[in-house]
Amino acid sequence: MGNSSTKLAEKCSLLTKDEVPLVASSFKLVSKNSDRIKEDDLMKFWGSQMDPRLAQYITNFLFGALGSRSSVVEFQKFAELYVYCVRGSVDERISVLLTCLGHSGSESADIAYPLIKEYVEAVVSSYMRALRLEAGPRFKSWESKGFRIIKECIQKLADSLVFDVVQPGTQKVTRTDAERWLQSNPTFLKMLEHVFSHLYNYRSTKSPQEEPIAVRKSLVSESAMLPFCEGLEYVPDFPATTDITQILYINSNLPTQHQDKWRFLFSSEIHGESFSTLLGRIMDQGPSVIIVEDTNGYVFGGFAPASWCLSANFAGNESTFLFTLRPKMRCFESTGYNDHYQYLNLHQQTMPNGLGMGGQHNYWGLWLDSEYGYGESAESCTTFKGYCQMSANKKFKIRNVEVWAVGEKPSTESDDEVSEKSPGRSVLQGNTETKAILEMAGKRQYSEGIRDEFFE
Repeated sequence: MGNSSTKLAEKCSLLTKDEVPLVASSFKLVSKNSDRIKEDDLMKFWGSQMDPRLAQYITNFLFGALGSRSSVVEFQKFAELYVYCVRGSVDERISVLLTCLGHSGSESADIAYPLIKEYVEAVVSSYMRALRLEAGPRFKSWESKGFRIIKECIQKLADSLVFDVVQPGTQKVTRTDAERWLQSNPTFLKMLEHVFSHLYNYRSTKSPQEEPIAVRKSLVSESAMLPFCEGLEYVPDFPATTDITQILYINSNLPTQHQDKWRFLFSSEIHGESFSTLLGRIMDQGPSVIIVEDTNGYVFGGFAPASWCLSANFAGNESTFLFTLRPKMRCFESTGYNDHYQYLNLHQQTMPNGLGMGGQHNYWGLWLDSEYGYGESAESCTTFKGYCQMSANKKFKIRNVEVWAVGEKPSTESDDEVSEKSPGRSVLQGNTETKAILEMAGKRQYSEGIRDEFFE
């Protein structure tokens, strides 16, 4: 057929100039250089790259539902699938969803909630598969440290993305419901876009020893929803509380400026069960994510946008949120009702001693007591929307705590002074308040008494 695919693409008004060679090349490979694609050929080419359920939905869109199925698909329909899923309007994406599920585009057509849930799960599963197959630097930074993708967590992530599509008290979803849900769900839209970019960029590199997993990485930018992992260079097999899916879920809810990287600060399994050690490693590190696992296997935590520091006052702002990862993935954003976002205090007679997020004394959204090993999560918390008790019991025992700083480490005035005025001077020299806090928090100053001798 020569350049027939390119000629077909150039005649397709849907495609931009940049999209023409991409879609034409994909069509040419799958169609074996003809002007039509057979269903079997498409599944042989794309099948390994996605969840089998998504493969079935795609064939419904391209070839028609069972009973009225076509044996081939032409270029126009093949291009529509790409355009609608990668950069389509809400209406176009809903049309794809309805056709994939075997529904007409009728405004009055109701969809059973379990069908939409399975569709979302198929997309999420295919997205995680694409990340693994592309093996970009962000994904590798986690996988190389022992983090994995767990099927159960994929199901929980899909549930978290779709649970509010249905109106309370019904299992039917109208087109209006679906449109409202899609417009307010940027995470799912990014996943959908990435999955279809991956499929249309996929180029088989079959050989006797190699599975066809090659993707033209220059055309598929790695998803920024997954951050870079930093700080585990000397921990080859990290005892992770979370899997990659859960990290992605938390990160997608962070403010955009904090989504690029996570810097490891603390793990009770590595650093020991000590509140003072926890403080010494997390204070003055900028925004952070705390992840707690209780002895009942519940996993939950919070995002703290302000650096942790000892104070009788609350810190943080309305970007603070709490979340659960197990048994369900849910995110609880600020109500704006009060500013009780972050609290950290120690050695006080009349104030609570520990770390708290949301609520107030005896009614914390999340509380880690200074007597390490104990915490609380109240039945209700007015600081966060839709909040529900995150731990198995209001008062819980801790199995593990992890803390990650997110984004770049903030510079301090003392950092700037040291770098500009005295290159050989320690940040802590002359800063007795910080030294005292660190000593109280269990961070010994090993360089004390050595520094002067070294710089003589």
